[in-house]
Amino acid sequence: MSLFEVIVLAIIEGLTEFLPVSSTGHMIIASALMGVAPTPFVKLFTIAIQLGTILSVLVLYYKRFFRSLSFYYKLVVAAIPASILGFLLSDFIDGLLESPLTVGVMLVLGGVVLLFVDRWFNRPTVGDSDDITYGQAFKIGLYQCLALIPGTSRSASTIVGGMAQQLTRKAAAEFSFFLALPMMFGATLLKLKDHFDGGHQLSGAEINQLVIGNFIGFVVAIIAIKSFIGVVTKYGFKAFGWYRIIVGGVIIALLLSGHSLQIL
Repeated sequence: MSLFEVIVLAIIEGLTEFLPVSSTGHMIIASALMGVAPTPFVKLFTIAIQLGTILSVLVLYYKRFFRSLSFYYKLVVAAIPASILGFLLSDFIDGLLESPLTVGVMLVLGGVVLLFVDRWFNRPTVGDSDDITYGQAFKIGLYQCLALIPGTSRSASTIVGGMAQQLTRKAAAEFSFFLALPMMFGATLLKLKDHFDGGHQLSGAEINQLVIGNFIGFVVAIIAIKSFIGVVTKYGFKAFGWYRIIVGGVIIALLLSGHSLQIL
């Protein structure tokens, strides 16, 4: 990859990972426009730069990680459903990952849900993500299973799940950020293992690209998270719903016009 491609993909990762808009969908469009080939390193890069976005959550919410052990237990409980289902259906999910059309359709469908989610769940009783019960954490984890379908957006599914459990918009978004950490860290470790088990090595230039990508993703994610919390607290999710519909429509239109899109 060129330095320009590294910077663009890292910015997209930082902007979209924690927003309910599907980072996968944006990666598809960006890679198609730039002509980025899905080489083993490119596939590793798009996953490994999640470490930078993980660090952004740790920095912004570092105090939250020192409150109590129950905080970690709830994250584990919430992570269980998607971890088990992802393991059992790994081959089926891998097949879906080869379908940009699935991504486009799920972006549109998820966008429609976000248009109405503020109306459906408008009587929250939980204003702090630390106050959720283990049962609520598990149910949010069930919603996260929807994100195994490419284009659904892990953030969108867990935020909607949180609001369905009577969390405020802010609390649902923050719990979604925290729940992303074990899932993204685990995915990164597995991708690194697969990369090296496949006989691939990292050159000095590739290591530099990973460092640059993670740094950019870290900085951009901090800005995105702060802005996102302010926007959803004040305005809700409707704008994100329309945005998803537009992005999904672009992917579907590109496919119908004969473009060969690939998921990195």
